[in-house]
Amino acid sequence: MVTAISPILAHSALSDEEVVRRVLAGETPLFEIIMRRYNQRLYRVARSILRNDAEAEDVMQDAYVRAYQHLQQFAGRSKFATWLTRIAVHEALARAQRQSRIRDLNSDTEAPGDGMNTLAADTRSPEQNAGTAELRSLLEQAIEKLPEGQRMVLMLRDVEELTTQEAADALGLSEENVKVRLHRARAMLRKALYERVGANCSAAFQFEAPRCDRIVAAVFGRLRMPASSAKC
Repeated sequence: MVTAISPILAHSALSDEEVVRRVLAGETPLFEIIMRRYNQRLYRVARSILRNDAEAEDVMQDAYVRAYQHLQQFAGRSKFATWLTRIAVHEALARAQRQSRIRDLNSDTEAPGDGMNTLAADTRSPEQNAGTAELRSLLEQAIEKLPEGQRMVLMLRDVEELTTQEAADALGLSEENVKVRLHRARAMLRKALYERVGANCSAAFQFEAPRCDRIVAAVFGRLRMPASSAKC
């Protein structure tokens, strides 16, 4: 008996640009390839800014929907991955700014010691709570303590393994600025036991398959399109 191959899996070797061309030509279900290909990157960059799993997933959905709705505006002057990452960065920064304004308003109205700022709470996912890898735990704790500017650059360069140019394009920074921030971030991590855990950053902030599937289903629901049965 021959097992049927999912249409998504059958086209998984297509380049980003070819997927975009075919989606614009009417093969809209192929947008799922993009989501499954970049779920982990967008999660990592959004979480590096917001430091909250639920907020990061919301930003991922917003970024995918915005990218889909403006797909015709992708001009090909940079890599599609860079264009998509930049959208996620802008969405996350905008959300962080809104949260900051809300916190400022709350701080003006709350009595000292109330501590009712729920937006600042850092909720942990079941996957993270169940994780047993000491390396991953140490890295995540150390990275979360970095200032936002350094954290974003390190997440893209060392965790997501983008080149300096790719990270600069995604964040709207100069390559020199990226290099300076990365150097500072690594120095800070070194002081936070970075030397003990080594440089194997690729194990940190994994975006597990169930969460990947959930994001795909949610985005396709918002776009009113059926998702395939493919799995991350």
